[in-house]
Amino acid sequence: MNRKLIWSAQLLVVALCALALKFYYSTASVNELRWILAPTTALVELLSGRRFAFESFAGYMSSDHSFVIAAPCAGVNFLITAFLMLAARRLWRDRFQSVSRWTIPLAAGVAYLATIITNAVRICLALELRSVHSEWLTANQLHRFEGIVVYFGFLLLLFLLTEPRREVKPMRLLLFPLLVYYAMTLGIPLVNGSWQRAGFWEHSAFVLVLPLLVCVLCASLRLINISRFIITSRLVAGRLILPKYARKS
Repeated sequence: MNRKLIWSAQLLVVALCALALKFYYSTASVNELRWILAPTTALVELLSGRRFAFESFAGYMSSDHSFVIAAPCAGVNFLITAFLMLAARRLWRDRFQSVSRWTIPLAAGVAYLATIITNAVRICLALELRSVHSEWLTANQLHRFEGIVVYFGFLLLLFLLTEPRREVKPMRLLLFPLLVYYAMTLGIPLVNGSWQRAGFWEHSAFVLVLPLLVCVLCASLRLINISRFIITSRLVAGRLILPKYARKS
């Protein structure tokens, strides 16, 4: 079979899987999301030391009944975003060569594990931030701030861990996960009419600005590390060369 045709079919399968999961999540109850909520809650219990019990059609309720891990906390949107990023990036990177049939299942498995870890960390932080009061942000804005930074930060980390090491410009390296994140968090809501809901534009401002700040921070840290490496290399080279000139003189 033509390699280009196989590649196109794999890309279509990725898109269909993402759309199917998005549609499933839009109608699923918390009982139907236990496949992702149960392991997430177990990890939250391990990390936070708190205990949760499942209540049908409500979610995982904390022992003091002050916090519930419900359907919106499932992290399925992050799962879809991570899956799209991993699968699409691998297909695009290897578009001129044969791609393994295990590429898509492997991307789905890695995205699932990453989602559980990421969501557990986000929920643990949310538990701790309940007692934090900010003069600049409301409780909802602080929760939104924490969620965006954690989700995009882990998405970026996942991308960097799975991307082969090669010499590329920092901002160019970070552009792909940023565009995938924007497509999921801004593009789809604009297409399906969610922009008409109250608070959408405020949420969009957070989604637009915070990931950019994270990317700039990561790129700056990488440039600092590169600069340190260059300076250290020159210092070491200078120490090795100077003794040779000293002996000749």
